[in-house]
Amino acid sequence: MKAIAFTTPGSPDVLQLQDWPTPQIQTPTEVLVRLKAAGVNPIDTKLRQRGTFYPEKMPAILGLDGAGIVAAIGTQVTDFRVGDEVYFCNGGLGDHPGTYAEFATVDQRFLAHKPASLSFAAAAAVPLVVITAWEALYDRVQLQAGQRVLIQAGAGGVGHVAIQLARLKGARVCTTVSSAQKAAFVQQLGAELVINYREQNVIEAVLDWTHGEGVDIAFDTLGGPILSQCFAAVRDYGDVVTLLEPAPDTDWKTARTRNLRTSFELMLTPLLKGLTTAQQHQADILKQTAQLIDAGQFTIHVSKTFPLGAAADAHRFLAAGSVTGKVVLVI
Repeated sequence: MKAIAFTTPGSPDVLQLQDWPTPQIQTPTEVLVRLKAAGVNPIDTKLRQRGTFYPEKMPAILGLDGAGIVAAIGTQVTDFRVGDEVYFCNGGLGDHPGTYAEFATVDQRFLAHKPASLSFAAAAAVPLVVITAWEALYDRVQLQAGQRVLIQAGAGGVGHVAIQLARLKGARVCTTVSSAQKAAFVQQLGAELVINYREQNVIEAVLDWTHGEGVDIAFDTLGGPILSQCFAAVRDYGDVVTLLEPAPDTDWKTARTRNLRTSFELMLTPLLKGLTTAQQHQADILKQTAQLIDAGQFTIHVSKTFPLGAAADAHRFLAAGSVTGKVVLVI
């Protein structure tokens, strides 16, 4: 099969289209998927640049998000048949070949039927970001109707999904963006207050919106100084969820003084630690998301697609920043 692989970490140019052995079903519950599209995520660019979690297993194929058609099934597969359209988030961290390829194997427990109403490209954009936002807002902080939520970078991959999940729960959403175009985009998704962080003071805007109290929940999708900004924008006894490792100068004093509950969200943990039950929960999230999408209650925005052979260009495009929604490789 054709696949994008790299042998040593580096610039996007290390990503090369190669001939690679087609993966074979190794266990009775595995499924072989003929991939039609692969999502491109920031974690892919980080692994390409600094190396995978398993440097002793190079070369590697990146890509966690995939969508395609079941090509073969193991002898004990009961939930899928050859020809089924599926999507998933699996592999791509260095130990198991990822989705930048024509085929991939996935255990049926970690697989879901693709939303029927989505193209393969759109479906491949969904898994990582929806699992991340779902775990952050639904699992970590138990988001409730009527709560006020600050979602940082609302036009981004995780952000635009988080806005929709929050609105589905009946929460009120404010979010940050960098342009008028992105402001219009997030307003269409249901954001009540849109803050252009280049023109407005985010903390002041949030406090004004909440009559000086602060939001109930803040979701930090950016890291760096944004985590401290979230602490300052959340009410006493509120919640903050972050996707990134806190910076050394993080303002923990404000978090402690306000008695904030701070949570970390890393959707890769089940993959890295082999936590089967958690991986099955993530597959369940994809099953529920497919129902929401097909019911017209949820959407995914694909900013740009690239052919598989142009994976390096896709990485450059993503690294340039200011991407609205997701980037996808079409196979």
